[in-house]
Amino acid sequence: MSANEDKSDLSPLPLLPWHGGCQCGQVRYQINAYPLTLYGCHCSECQKQSSSVYGLSLRIKASSLSVSGQLAEWSRPTASGNTMLAQFCPQCGSRLFHQRAQYKADPAGAMMNVKGGTLDCIAELEPAGHIWLASRQKGTVIAPGLLEYDGQPENYDALMQAWSAKHGLPMPGAGK
Repeated sequence: MSANEDKSDLSPLPLLPWHGGCQCGQVRYQINAYPLTLYGCHCSECQKQSSSVYGLSLRIKASSLSVSGQLAEWSRPTASGNTMLAQFCPQCGSRLFHQRAQYKADPAGAMMNVKGGTLDCIAELEPAGHIWLASRQKGTVIAPGLLEYDGQPENYDALMQAWSAKHGLPMPGAGK
């Protein structure tokens, strides 16, 4: 944060660790570092997965997550040619996490997404922006001032920057 920024514009985040889990409670997780960003995704896959107009994705460093309980996994190809791994509770079917397959090969630097609706404190959070708005459902309103993308952003830098600025967090990778 620069000396010219007004700290009154900051939106405090809940204290760490953050917790969440599946609907039946068999899987619980803990996030031990602040997320890189939170965004709404309006792609048809997230609409199907969430059974709603969009899904919330909380991007975190995989190393900040600890999980208890049993997970099941399936994968699907993405439009970009990657493979997406999805993890869910085998008892109730709640999707909890997704991650590109290539990130599993590099756990130290890997990022992943937590499905935002599974987070216990989700009501206290607002996304930094929304992606895949070209496939949003009619009548879905986006709050003013949030980043908007018709499709997949080239990278998540602007979403991470907006999240960090809003909450007074250091930009990921700053000082490294």
